Amino acid sequence: MIEPRKKKVAFLLGDEFEDSEMVNPYEAITKNGHEAIIISLERGVDLRGKNGTITYKSHLAAREADPSDYDAVIIPGGKSPAHLLDSEDVIAFVTGMDKDGKTIAAICHGPQLLVKAGLLDGRNLTAYPQLHAEINDAGGRFIDKAVVVDNNLITSRTPEDEPFFIEETINKLGVAAY
Repeated sequence: MIEPRKKKVAFLLGDEFEDSEMVNPYEAITKNGHEAIIISLERGVDLRGKNGTITYKSHLAAREADPSDYDAVIIPGGKSPAHLLDSEDVIAFVTGMDKDGKTIAAICHGPQLLVKAGLLDGRNLTAYPQLHAEINDAGGRFIDKAVVVDNNLITSRTPEDEPFFIEETINKLGVAAY
């Protein structure tokens, strides 16, 4: 029997992320034996959650990150995606992950990066409900469900959907052998 290998998972993160949408997937990824790398606009920057009590330090700047080094990317919501939207390096990273067919898991406002990257044509996904028109206008099909999986895309709506989001993401990655 072949043992699953440890996967390298990027977290695209900016300030004002939805606290639980970062904390819970991050903990699940590491608990399941995978490596979590936080990528932001700059390396070594402290990034604060919306509530101001949770902080993560970025490991890499987006310009330093190569999609070929990662098995998956997770994009937490809150206002974090809005802080990353104008970065060509962030968009190039997301586009590269999709081009390689690698898992892209985005929750809440996270799919805004998928809109900006032009990745939604003909794709089924969900997001924070107020984004449905933005998703449909970008060629995607908004589906109001807790989690939607479309090939390499895993999307969810809100913090209440995190258990389903995390379960689908872990299922895609598998549990690493220690």
